[in-house]
This record gives sequence, C-alpha cells and structure tokens, in this order.
Amino acid sequence: MVENKKMKLVVTILRIAIGWHFLYEGLVKLFANHWSAESYLNNTYGFLSGFYHWLAASPPVLQIVDFMNIWGLILIGLSLFIGLYSRWASLAGTLLLVLYYFAYPPFGISLLGGDGTLYIVDKIFIEAAALTFLFFYTEKGYALEDFIGWWRKSRTNPVLIENAKEKSSGLNSRREALKNLVTLPVLGAFGWGAYRSKQLSGVDAMSGATIQVNQVALGELKGELPKGKIKDMELSRLIMGGNLIGGWAHARDLIYAGSLFKAYNTENKIIETLMLCEQAGVNSINIGYPTMSMMTKYKKLTGSKIKVIVQVGIDEKNTDIYDNVTKAIDNGMDIIQLQGNWCDWLVRDEKFDVISGLMDRIRKQGFVAGMGAHTIDSFILCEEKGIIPDYYMKTMHHDNYWSAHPRENRKPFEVDGTLHLDHNMFHDNCFCPFPDRTIEFVNRTKVPVMGFKVLAAGSITPEDGFNWAFENGADFICVGMFDFQVVNDVNICIETIKNLKNRKREWYA
Repeated sequence: MVENKKMKLVVTILRIAIGWHFLYEGLVKLFANHWSAESYLNNTYGFLSGFYHWLAASPPVLQIVDFMNIWGLILIGLSLFIGLYSRWASLAGTLLLVLYYFAYPPFGISLLGGDGTLYIVDKIFIEAAALTFLFFYTEKGYALEDFIGWWRKSRTNPVLIENAKEKSSGLNSRREALKNLVTLPVLGAFGWGAYRSKQLSGVDAMSGATIQVNQVALGELKGELPKGKIKDMELSRLIMGGNLIGGWAHARDLIYAGSLFKAYNTENKIIETLMLCEQAGVNSINIGYPTMSMMTKYKKLTGSKIKVIVQVGIDEKNTDIYDNVTKAIDNGMDIIQLQGNWCDWLVRDEKFDVISGLMDRIRKQGFVAGMGAHTIDSFILCEEKGIIPDYYMKTMHHDNYWSAHPRENRKPFEVDGTLHLDHNMFHDNCFCPFPDRTIEFVNRTKVPVMGFKVLAAGSITPEDGFNWAFENGADFICVGMFDFQVVNDVNICIETIKNLKNRKREWYA
C-alpha cells in the first residue's frame, strides 16, 4: 500500500513537471511579440527537412503551424498540470515532441542550447519517453479527472453515500480525491511567479523553436545590403566580425568587458545573431582560426550558406608550417587569410619567404588568399618583394578620438598584443596608427581592400567610421556586432554607400 502511494506521488510529480514545461513554453510564445517558427523551420536539417521547409514556405500554412504550436503547448501543458484528460494529453505531447525531435535530429552533433555532443538520446527524446510512460500508466488518485469521476459517482451511487455517512471507504476516497485539487493553487503560484519575474517575454528552448530572429528589427531594414566580389566569391559590403564567436573584446581600460561579452554571447545567442545577420543581408563572417569549430557546427545545424573567412597563422612547431591552411580547408572554410598579427610579425622579422609560401599554398588549393595587417608597413614591404594577395584586410579608422595615443609616439608593428600602462603609448586603443599612410596605400592598390577595426573598438560611431573607411577606399568593412546592433549597422552601411561624396578610388570588388 505504501509503495503504491509512493508510485502515485512520483507519477503525479512527473506529470505536473512536464505539464508546466509545456504550458510555460506555450505562454512564452503567446506573449512574445511577433513570434514565429519560420526561422526554426527554414534551418532544419535531416531526412525530413523538406517537409519542414515546405511548412515555412507558405504564409497561410505557417500561420496555422504557429497557432497550433502555441495553443498545442498551452492546452497540453494545462491538461497535464491539472490532470484533466492527461492520458490523451500525454499522447498529443509525445507526437508534438516527435516533430521537434526530427527537425534537428541529434545524430552526432550538438543541439542548439549547448547540451553537449549527443547521439539519438537528447532531452526531447527523454521527455517523449516520459510522456509515453504516462500514456500507458493509468493514474489513480492524484488527477483532477479522478476527482470529477468520484464526484459524479457519489451523487448517483447510494452505496458510496451511505459509506460516506458511516465514515468508511467513501469518505477516504473523498479525502484523497480532494488532494488532487492542490494542483490548482500550485498552478496559480507558478504562473504568478513567472509573471513577476518578467519571464513571459523570454525564451526557453525545449523545442528549439524558441530560437527566433527579431522580426521587428528586420522590418526596419531600409533596403538591400550591397555586395562585391573577390574573384568568384560574392560578399556583402558589411562583413560580420569574428569577435562574436571568439569572445575577444577590445575595451581599453574596462577590464570586465571581456567577461561580460562572453557571458552575453552564449551559444544560443551566437546562433541567433548569425541567423539575424543572414536575414539582414550580411552573408559573410571573418573569424579567428581557433573558432572554426563553432562556424562548422552552425552551418551543419542550420544549413547556412554564410561565407566564412578564416584567419590562419604559422604552426612553427609543425614540420608543415602551413598546416593551418590544410585544417581550414578540411573544416569547410570559404576564404583563407593570413592573420594580421602574424603578417606583422613575419614582415618585422623579414620572413617574406614564409608569407610568399603561404599565399602560394592557399592558391594552389583553389582558394582566395588574403593578407591582414595592422601596420601599413607590412603591405608596403610585401609589395616591394612582389607579394600581392587577392585582397588586403587592413585596420582603417581615423584617430580623432580622445583615447588615441599621440601620433609622435606611434611605432610600426606596435599593435602586437603588448599593452603599455602609459597612456602616451599604445594601449589597446589605436589599431590604425598611421591613417594617412594607410589612405595613400589603399588608394593606389589595385586589389580589393577589406577595412576592419573601423570603429576603433567603439571609439567612433558607425556613421562616422563606416563613412571614413568607404570614402578612403575600403571595398568591404568588417565590423563586430551584437544582435541588437545588426539591423542598425546594416541600415547605416546602406545609407553610407548610397550617399558617398568624396570617394576617389574605384571599387575593386
């Protein structure tokens, strides 16, 4: 008898927990502004992806999907929580979870949300298994439908009425049935707590369908982002910076900014931001070599066609010093570029043969070969040696802001990771130390130029920085962006290019 009561209690807790999960997920979607499963459906993969893409392709069908998703979750969750027709709610919930499961089947890659590397069994699978158990387990004693059934019978069954009068089994049944109503005030407490903590407008990721792109922001786009070409690669004029993934934040003296940056840009947020970028017209990202795995994962998860530019260095501990190139190709990168610090260091140490060899290795594999640098001397000296890349990536910003250290104290190759405590020397604050010489070189070169650090790590406004870079010859600009900045930056880029007045250099991409 005791074991039976324990089992009933365990089943009741399981049912209520899953019920709240479903109910809360549905309410999140209901109260979120302009929520839609469109992006979730469009980015599905696996053998059923065609079906999900079809659902997203038709606006009327998508409206039905959104409605059924929201109200299905709410009604299933409410039914499970209070125990009313919970057996059939368990069946409906299982079927809904099956649809979620096969949208992003966990067959060897990590799911959205950072759950680790999974294979077959994930949290959706486990929850579906629990609901299957609830369907086949006939619950007695702690469900609202049991109380309703007892109440109806007690009104028409004279035996139960008589037993109740004699304080026998009927009274015990009534007392036990009354316990079932405890779920109602519990539900009220849960709902009030969720409301008070303002979580109803947030996102939970039971299904993954709550990974959503800010449709309101996308509605504010002012046009189509212009594109250019480097060889056969068509890239948006505005390129996403890789700091989003790498977690590097240039913030001068704000020592907490790096940790804050990483805490905000969780894996879910990175995926959401990349999806937003693509829908806003940003079709390219420039990343550091250590973060290739995240982009590989993102493309596998979503089927994204975003162009990935990866910066490589020299593996001096390897017999093949160009091993980074091989690994970049193996990881599906689209464009390969010599990283800026590495270029500066190699030029400073007069290792021009290494740079030349790297450019040759990339090109022989059929890839676009780029060259990055912080000091313009790197490009000038490479050019003198006859080393010309397919494009340059150069820091391009003016120095008319308070934290830039004095011009007379600037030195070539000083942007190398070494920071000085003296404000009069370089201190993570001026990445284009010789802007006049940079403008001169850019305006005479005949290959495409990609400007980066155009905002000097937040020292310059986008309106000012974008205009300065494009007017002084940049064909593309690479900008680090938070999700809430993407649409605004795209609009600024569109307007800047449309209204350029003083650009002298022709577009080379």
